[in-house]
Amino acid sequence: MGDPADLATDVGPVIDRAAFDNIGKHLQGLKAASKVPPAHTRRAQAAPDLIANLITPTAFEIGSVSDVKHEIFGPVLQIVRWHGEPAAVIAQINALGYGLTLGIQTRIDSRAQALAAAAQVGNIYINRNMIGAVVGVQPFGGEGLSGTGPNYLVRFCAEQTVTVNTTAAGGNAALLTGG
Repeated sequence: MGDPADLATDVGPVIDRAAFDNIGKHLQGLKAASKVPPAHTRRAQAAPDLIANLITPTAFEIGSVSDVKHEIFGPVLQIVRWHGEPAAVIAQINALGYGLTLGIQTRIDSRAQALAAAAQVGNIYINRNMIGAVVGVQPFGGEGLSGTGPNYLVRFCAEQTVTVNTTAAGGNAALLTGG
């Protein structure tokens, strides 16, 4: 954690003090309700102009998908244990009303495609890192409470990007594209 200008830094600060305070409040709620106690949040002591508002990466085990009440734009992971049909989990996620990004990890292509089709989110990453839409090259937008803004026309559209890591299948990606 530290100054994002330093190449050795993995986690930089959140955007501003308001975001830091908002995430801090959310972390306190998670601390009270979750099974995994959080690490502490802290404001940087050195060079506060450059690296204030640092949030320690933290993971929590929560009881159910419905316990997620807000999107958090910071290094906070909420984990839900589940069993049964993956489609039921997608339905629970859809019911939250948020729909920015979803990651699917599976070796079953038909499952990945079915889950992607059912998900009401703007960005779906299959068998790859969930971070890293290429600015100016790949579209990036959400649905529902994670929408793309107040533009009137956008409210009638559903943006969705599905990105599949074909090399995760263990084969030659060129053969899959016919090239």
